[in-house]
Amino acid sequence: MPRPHKMRYVCEIPQNTDFGPIDQNEKIDRVVIAIDEFETIRLMDLEGLTQEECAVQMNVARTTVQRIYADARKKIADALVNNKNIKIQGGNFEICDGKGDCQRMRHCRRNQK
Repeated sequence: MPRPHKMRYVCEIPQNTDFGPIDQNEKIDRVVIAIDEFETIRLMDLEGLTQEECAVQMNVARTTVQRIYADARKKIADALVNNKNIKIQGGNFEICDGKGDCQRMRHCRRNQK
């Protein structure tokens, strides 16, 4: 029996979950990015965290963050290069409540409001 997945902490679900080319006269393929993948992109690329810092924020191992991040970047590259829509949904995550460990994290979006 496989080991159960550890829940990943995410500060909030993104407000916009659909992105794609402006001119969509025909049906375009879609790439689905999980919310935990979106969170790694936000933390590492936007906030500038290292893999170690991102792992602490999301409550997972650094190697897990490395894999999530690589998967997310590959999906984003596929969408940009191959003219596909991006849909952000699903994943193995838990939204932080803004208390406890999450509140101490300076990169939690709840602390920036």
